[in-house]
Amino acid sequence: MAVEVVMPKLGMAMKEGTVSLWSKGVGDPVEKGEAIASINSEKIEMDIESPAEGTILNIAVQEGQGVPPGTVICHIGNPNEKININEPVAVETQLKIDEQEMPKTKESPILPKGNRLMITPVARKMAQAANLDIEKIQGTGPGGRITKEDVQKEIEKRESRLVNTEERIVPPQPTLESRQQIAVTGMRKIIARRMKESLQSSAQLTLTMKVDVTDLVILQKQAAETLQKQESTKLTITDFVAKAVVLSLKEHPKMNSAYIEDNIILNEHIHLGLAVALEKGLVVPVIRNAENYSLRLLSKKGKELARCARDGQLPIEDMQGSTFTISNLGAYDVEHFTPILNTPETGILGIGSAYDTPRYIGEKLEKRTILPLSLTFDHRVLDGAPAAAFLQTLKRYLEEPFTVIL
Repeated sequence: MAVEVVMPKLGMAMKEGTVSLWSKGVGDPVEKGEAIASINSEKIEMDIESPAEGTILNIAVQEGQGVPPGTVICHIGNPNEKININEPVAVETQLKIDEQEMPKTKESPILPKGNRLMITPVARKMAQAANLDIEKIQGTGPGGRITKEDVQKEIEKRESRLVNTEERIVPPQPTLESRQQIAVTGMRKIIARRMKESLQSSAQLTLTMKVDVTDLVILQKQAAETLQKQESTKLTITDFVAKAVVLSLKEHPKMNSAYIEDNIILNEHIHLGLAVALEKGLVVPVIRNAENYSLRLLSKKGKELARCARDGQLPIEDMQGSTFTISNLGAYDVEHFTPILNTPETGILGIGSAYDTPRYIGEKLEKRTILPLSLTFDHRVLDGAPAAAFLQTLKRYLEEPFTVIL
């Protein structure tokens, strides 16, 4: 009898899931446990495995289409088996995900059967979009699996060959006919909705401040060399800022609060969110109870979460519950900017690109290193003066960096 495959529920807050890629088509045979599709919801992307051996009888949800959890996306059964969509099938199978045991979002390969290539769904989609022959791509993943990095290298090689042969392609003039329409789905759709809701549901104001981090840079370099010898990890300026933020939040508890239904909720613990840019958008991994972490452990935990996020292996519980967020655009030479609140949080700190400039220290002109900071806060919770006081406290810690590690 035919088996239903439904859109799983990835967490209690999930309202919609999107099929990002079908690895199998109607009429294709599948083995039990074989990846048949990739889905995404909010900030998670994962593969759906076939619950039974059989043949794909129909595909009810197309690529890019979003549907609520529990919606039937396809049927698997015997070849040429007839199914009545209006009537329940005899055997109903749903991909179940325990709410207590959140999913791993690791990019799952399409398992080999016979001589079939091993390639991840994301890599296959990239190759198809770039019109690449996957049989000519050398896989570097486990067991020779082709990863998205392998496909990206092939794309770069092809572009390099085009440049070397001096092929000149005149781009088409931007006309109405040449415009491309891209459906907003998955992570981009969630980010768009949340950013709009954030601006519409809070009174956001941004303050900027410049911090002299000359002494901090010297201390950071010394500490980084020592720690790298011991643990092969490197302390960064962002690590020092994160620790200074935690110390400042302890002195200014209202900045670690949330505005919920006309109530200001003061959070007992500091759950620090660190924005991480991904190819499809961004995620905010959360360091829980950050007040209990030393500078070294805070750095180690932050790098571990960022690595999991970039590898697509970050559990959903590690992306929820932050009480304050840090966003760093310094790598892009941005100085001051206006970060948008991750509501219902009260504050988010933007870190800009440090730069050298001459400054008078007493009567002496010296080269100093300046770090631009941008603090967006909810004016419903805090006024300008207490928000500025938080920035002053943060500045004090960063300009007296030994207080951060004591």
